[in-house]
Amino acid sequence: MSRIALITGAGGGLGAAIAGRMAEDGCRVVLLDSDAATVEAQARRIPGALGIAADVTDEHRIDEAVAEIVATFGDAPDILVNNAGIVRFGDILEQSVEDFRRVVDVNLVGTYIVSRAVGRRMVARGSGVIINITSLNALAPSPDAGAYPASKAALVTLTQHLALSLGPRGVRVNAVGPGFIDAGMSAPIYADPAVRETRGSTVPAGGIGTAGDVADAVLFLASDKARYIMGQHLMVDGGVSFSLKLQMPRKAPTVRA
Repeated sequence: MSRIALITGAGGGLGAAIAGRMAEDGCRVVLLDSDAATVEAQARRIPGALGIAADVTDEHRIDEAVAEIVATFGDAPDILVNNAGIVRFGDILEQSVEDFRRVVDVNLVGTYIVSRAVGRRMVARGSGVIINITSLNALAPSPDAGAYPASKAALVTLTQHLALSLGPRGVRVNAVGPGFIDAGMSAPIYADPAVRETRGSTVPAGGIGTAGDVADAVLFLASDKARYIMGQHLMVDGGVSFSLKLQMPRKAPTVRA
């Protein structure tokens, strides 16, 4: 029987791309999103997919969603991709505490809630894969991104914590960190040709990445080819996270024989 893959934040952007790639790989796909209309529309595009409307911060609703998956497919997810996330842009000193908390609740606490609900069933079965979607902001915060960088940095540590706890019980946990990707929340940024050119010129691999680049990395980590990879934070960023020296070139020193 084909594996069951649950992707949160799958109403569009990266989540929808990951869901599509999982389906192409033969998985039975469950798309979960807080927006009922968009998640149902995306689910209709994938044969046999199940769309579920749920807020990842709602413990009771997430428990219901997991029960619905079991009732529909006969088992809990084999793969969980925690992709749901939000951002509230603005000066960190001007951001409301309400907005700060909401970002942390969705990006970090929401990931924990879904991982707990699904992880318990994976542990009971003795197998499963959890992949958390982080961000370049976890390593290099954008000054106008509010609570987003802190929430994603914390998610990296949560990934390691879950890996240590669940790994000995048969569940692999890793994270994927998208860099400059033209998809989802970042798509409006790259609609500006000047921004796209400027940012793309800083990427060692050349240019802005795609949702497919991220989906491919997720698919790899979900596969048996990654069976011995645990607690890792795989950056899908074309090398931009370590490209500081590339932005500050210097004349090579003269070497005397």
